[in-house]
This record gives sequence, structure tokens and C-alpha cells, in this order.
Amino acid sequence: MLPLSLSDDELSHIMQACEPLAPERRACFVQAVADALAVSPVIGPGAVGRAIRETQRRFFDPPNLDRYSVGTRSKYRSSSGVREPRERRRY
Repeated sequence: MLPLSLSDDELSHIMQACEPLAPERRACFVQAVADALAVSPVIGPGAVGRAIRETQRRFFDPPNLDRYSVGTRSKYRSSSGVREPRERRRY
């Protein structure tokens, strides 16, 4: 495979797209983006964005938010789920 010629911004976008991924999957993600760009006839910001978007769908593992949804208390809500009125300060 021939080396890709990417601008600093394009490489920066690829590296930023790695951040939400698990650390052990980042190298494979970058390689998959490079493979997708290798078959692209023109490499530019649009092609890089498309390659990132399509590849990230395969590699991103969304966090399990179920443990936060039922039965947990929030510091912003009362136990009944109804917002309590705030006291007014008098100056």
C-alpha cells in the first residue's frame, strides 16, 4: 500500500475520532480509515470525513447507560423525580 498524503487538519480529525474509542481499538481504527482512503479516488476533507464516519460506526462501542436510568439518585432531582423549588435569597 502506498503512503497517504494527508494535511495536518485531516490527520487531526482522524486522531480526534479515535478519542471516544477504547484504547486497544484505536490502531485498528486508524488502519481501517487508511484502507478506506486508499481506495478513494480523491482524498480531501470530505473523503476523510466520510471514511471516519463509516469506520467509526464499526468500531464505536456505546457505553451502557442502563445502570444510570433506574433506581439511582441524582443530585439534581429529588427522590420523587419532581423538582423541588429553590429558596429565594433576600438581600
